[in-house]
Amino acid sequence: MTAEHNPNHIELTAAEISSLWTAYQEVTANICGITFFLIHVEDSNIRRLLEKYLEIEKDSKQKIEQIFQQKNHPVPLAFSEKEVNFDAPRLFSDKLYLEYILNMTDLSLVAYTGAITMAARADIIEVYSNMFEMVLELHKQAIELTKEMGIFIRTPSIPKAKKVEFVEKESFLTGWFGDRRPLLGVEIASLSSASRRNSLGQAVITAFSQVAENKDVRKYFEKGRDISGKHKEIFNEILNQDYLSNGILMTPEVTDSTIAPFSDKFMMNLTATLIASGIAQYGAAMSTSPRHDLGVQYTRLMAEIAKYANEGANILIENGWMEQPPMAADRKNLAKK
Repeated sequence: MTAEHNPNHIELTAAEISSLWTAYQEVTANICGITFFLIHVEDSNIRRLLEKYLEIEKDSKQKIEQIFQQKNHPVPLAFSEKEVNFDAPRLFSDKLYLEYILNMTDLSLVAYTGAITMAARADIIEVYSNMFEMVLELHKQAIELTKEMGIFIRTPSIPKAKKVEFVEKESFLTGWFGDRRPLLGVEIASLSSASRRNSLGQAVITAFSQVAENKDVRKYFEKGRDISGKHKEIFNEILNQDYLSNGILMTPEVTDSTIAPFSDKFMMNLTATLIASGIAQYGAAMSTSPRHDLGVQYTRLMAEIAKYANEGANILIENGWMEQPPMAADRKNLAKK
């Protein structure tokens, strides 16, 4: 077998090593969270999904570690059980555990799809394909369970088209004043998804603000709680203008515990992941929405959470909590040496 056809003799590309590094951070964080959730979960069906999720993430962790070791790359420190206080009381309800599974598997499916499209090595593609299939099956099971429990939130419905039509007015694009068209189906889907994710984000950050030990971290979470709540209301208001309801409030699913189940480092990094996914979602929503007023809203809100993310990154760096991702060689400094 020639070097070209033997993947063990081909170095990982920037895209491959970066996606593996990011996946490892998220997988190990999930292992920490799910392990703690399993201590307190009461519903047997949700417990079954959490156990399945933990099994998937441990398998993924092992596969990624094997690739790092085969290519002599240092295995990231990421997150371990030392980030978890297993004696802490429960912080979230079973319902929020299920919402967590839905949201995190959704993010993983998007991330794994992107990793597959950027990978060149057949073995990397195979690893991500297997991870995708396992997470997809879990995601489908979680959706079915929410339906069985009567807590599944469907995207608002729209009338069935009677015939094929073409756009005739420029107001289709403007959306500012006067003859503003109703929302498109794709716009409704994006707004509903953004509202739901902000509702979950608000609940998670509310919980973190109750238990964080570091004063600056606590203030940061309090600010994030208010931002996510404001964004949720903005998206709901846009939906309400077309008499489309998407009201969902997750903060009641947070207990009154003030004892931290996770380290400040862990909670800050998980929040950073949620923020990054939010920015990506807003960008994707903006790209599919022709209405100019929606584009302006997404742009404004993206700028706000990008600024918030930068504040969080500074806290992570100041406390030595941000592990450096894979990066290109610093050619200028190398030349000086």
